[in-house]
Amino acid sequence: MNSKSQFLSSWFLAAALTLSVVGTACAHHHYYRVYDPYYSDYHVWNHDEDAYYHTWARENHRDENRDFRKLPPQEQTEYWTWRHSHGDHDHH
Repeated sequence: MNSKSQFLSSWFLAAALTLSVVGTACAHHHYYRVYDPYYSDYHVWNHDEDAYYHTWARENHRDENRDFRKLPPQEQTEYWTWRHSHGDHDHH
C-alpha cells in the first residue's frame, strides 16, 4: 500500500469515528412532545423544559434525574401546576 492509500484509509477511518461520536452525542438530545392533561395542552420536552423540570424537582425535593414520564400521575399534576405558574410555557 503506498503512502497516499494509507493516508486516505486513515482519513476515512478518522471521519467514520468522528461521525460515530457525533451521532451518539446527537442521540442524547432527543426531544418529544408531552401532553398535559390537566391543562389540555402539549409541551415539547426539550432542553428548556428539562431545565424547568430540574428546578421543580430541586425545589420539591424530588429526584431530578428521574424521567418525567415515569412519575406517578399525582407528581406529574404537581409539576404541571408548578410549570404553568413559572415562566414561558410554549404550547405545541
